[in-house]
Amino acid sequence: MLRLHLFKIPRFFNHGGSSPPSGTIVEGSQGFRRFLRARCGDTLKLEDFNFQLPKELIASFPLEERSNSRLLLVKDGLQDLIFKDLPNLLRPNDVLVVNDSKVIKARLFGIRETGSKVEFLIEKILDETSCLVQTKSNSKLKKGDKIFLSPSKETLILTEQKDEVWLVNFSKSVRRIIEEFGHVPLPPYIKRKVSPLDSERYQTVYADPIKNFSVAAPTAGLHFDQQLLNLISSNGTNIVNVTLHVGMGTFKPIKDESIKDHKMHKESIEVTGDAIEKITEARDKGGRVICVGTTTLRCLESICIKNKGVLKPFKGETDIFIYPGFKFKVSDALITNFHLPKSTLLLLVSAFGGYEKIRLAYDHAIRENYRFYSYGDAMFISLSPQPIDYDF
Repeated sequence: MLRLHLFKIPRFFNHGGSSPPSGTIVEGSQGFRRFLRARCGDTLKLEDFNFQLPKELIASFPLEERSNSRLLLVKDGLQDLIFKDLPNLLRPNDVLVVNDSKVIKARLFGIRETGSKVEFLIEKILDETSCLVQTKSNSKLKKGDKIFLSPSKETLILTEQKDEVWLVNFSKSVRRIIEEFGHVPLPPYIKRKVSPLDSERYQTVYADPIKNFSVAAPTAGLHFDQQLLNLISSNGTNIVNVTLHVGMGTFKPIKDESIKDHKMHKESIEVTGDAIEKITEARDKGGRVICVGTTTLRCLESICIKNKGVLKPFKGETDIFIYPGFKFKVSDALITNFHLPKSTLLLLVSAFGGYEKIRLAYDHAIRENYRFYSYGDAMFISLSPQPIDYDF
């Protein structure tokens, strides 16, 4: 029996490599396996996901109105839209799934007893007075160092170094420290000081105040204003909340040239029974599950894997890493921003939309001066067909 796989072969972002032309049919299971292994397995290379972005396309500030961002529709072709057009892409039985985690003021500045300056970025709050932090300092830090938080007399002590982070203890509640002295944790590619506007705009309008644990925004949600959400709901599309508390691992670069060796940081997730019920009802009625952001998608696909293919309520952690070759079980469409070269988020989007389609979409976005990254524009991507087996 000959097993024939029909599979659209991708080209590379960097326009190199030796892959067959787009649309090639690879016949025979051994030939297909060799190709799939080369592109989606042990030898998948990081450089395949590199591209050059003009600096002026990095959005340093949000637009005046959230929903005035541009929206690139990626389906069979490409279509330039405005984010306000989103309701026209939705159907009555669809379910729009959003991440309701709230961003904390995770960046802190301090001074050592020696007088040298230190910058901290909270990675994870452990209890009332301790947390894990990333550090940036001109001098080497050591266990036992006392840091005075500016502009206060509050302190923290470096108690233990764990890989790339430090365990620290604060002189009072971490939450109080954050509220009084914390700064909005803008991503490192935004090269400016934090402004008062960021406290409002680097936050979704539907963020739950009691779920304030994220140290980076689920940025696809930044395009929604309350008026747009009301219109979507009135058109019959259900909006469902799930939670993934975004850690700084979202910006952790992939250092291994062999992509599958990369390890993701663990992040806390929660999907309630009510959310599962609404998602299941939508699917039963023929509606689509549309994820707002990569965090939402990772949340849903994680619980499906953890529950052996079944959608069930879940509260725990995930370190799921999605790259080309992953088979999606829950998500039908994805709303997402444009991501950094060689990033885990770009790999996820390429897995979801199909490598070739995403490459063409990014080429188009750069050519048409779309705005990139956290405060940039968005894409609406339909799930690329999975490889199909034909028996003869």
